[in-house]
Amino acid sequence: MPQLVRDSVLLVARVVLGVILVAHGLQKVDQGVSATAEGFGAMGIPLPEAVAVLTMAVELGGGALLILGLLTPIAGLLAAVILAGAIVFAHLGNGIFAADGGWELAAGLGVGALVLAVVGPGRFSLDQLLVRRR
Repeated sequence: MPQLVRDSVLLVARVVLGVILVAHGLQKVDQGVSATAEGFGAMGIPLPEAVAVLTMAVELGGGALLILGLLTPIAGLLAAVILAGAIVFAHLGNGIFAADGGWELAAGLGVGALVLAVVGPGRFSLDQLLVRRR
């Protein structure tokens, strides 16, 4: 695979995944911590208020970091962990399909985040820019 194609695909993947995470974070912020925590508690998530705040931070901050390609391994890993929790607590019992509340969307996003954490952001990223400056 030519390097330009690889880096372009990583850029598109980062931006799309990051935008989806930020959008979901904004939904939770719009609902508020209390309402989000209440929903998390109803799903059996332990420490729902703390997890609500953490989830909002990872979705908003981690999503923004992925878009920028900054601290990509950390942002990708944190997003994957949050999405794994979403699968276990909210989606696993609903089958595969997202239309039925299933796990396919969370799994796809989580695996994408994990791949970015392992492979890296590509050349068109702030991570790469900072490495080149050193």
